[in-house]
Amino acid sequence: MWKNYIEEISKEYHFKAPATSEDILCIKEKLNVELSKQLLNLLSETNGILDSSDYPLVWSTDQIVEENLFFRNFDDYKDIYMPFDHLLFFSNAGTGDLFGLAVLNGSIQKDDVYVWDHGDDSRTWIASSLKEFLKGWITEEISI
Repeated sequence: MWKNYIEEISKEYHFKAPATSEDILCIKEKLNVELSKQLLNLLSETNGILDSSDYPLVWSTDQIVEENLFFRNFDDYKDIYMPFDHLLFFSNAGTGDLFGLAVLNGSIQKDDVYVWDHGDDSRTWIASSLKEFLKGWITEEISI
């Protein structure tokens, strides 16, 4: 479903092999979060979406874990940014800003997508679903 959806929007993206159950479990265990059905389905179909230059539209499970742990644990950020554990980042804008899903009580309960602005530490709603976000970002209907 996700591959077909992306390919209908643009042929410039390619897909990694599906994430394994171990890959997905790693996110849950290391980041202490239950994934949304949308993100779980996407990762089960492809463990990352890349553009023609191999720049990620959606990170792999390894990169999701790595980036989120970095932002949650980097000591210098604790003095200048609000905590990051209420967001699960899954992509970036290429400018330092990150895209994420809200984490409430240890799970992603809504499909809303937010952008974290590294310049002013704002967290702004930009799409009502992962599907809407991907389409908007690819077609540049969503810009930051």
